[in-house]
Amino acid sequence: MSSEKRHNQRILFDSPANVRAGVGDWSGNVIDISLQGALVKTPLGWTGTVGDECTVEIKLDGDVVITMEAKISHIEMDYVGLHCEHIDIDSATHLRRLVELNLGDEELLNRELAALQRDHSN
Repeated sequence: MSSEKRHNQRILFDSPANVRAGVGDWSGNVIDISLQGALVKTPLGWTGTVGDECTVEIKLDGDVVITMEAKISHIEMDYVGLHCEHIDIDSATHLRRLVELNLGDEELLNRELAALQRDHSN
């Protein structure tokens, strides 16, 4: 078992994503997603480094896009971990609904939202 402290359930989620960091713009695929960020298959030509700020656009069904400002938290082999630093209200609503549908447990979702609020208020 990993020693990392994870407050949020990660949901396996295969969806196209666009990552903009510095002067680069890459297309990749989301591997999993949570209320605090996403794990993305490293896009072809990736040059980002840990600590870089980026914008992530995750495409859902139809015209729905979750957009978040994130920091690269880790890079391992073919994957980049992105920690959400800011998310607009529309994207947060879509992300919450996505997590809610996949968790199937409203109480667990409420605990995760409370933990997320505590993390961002510190």
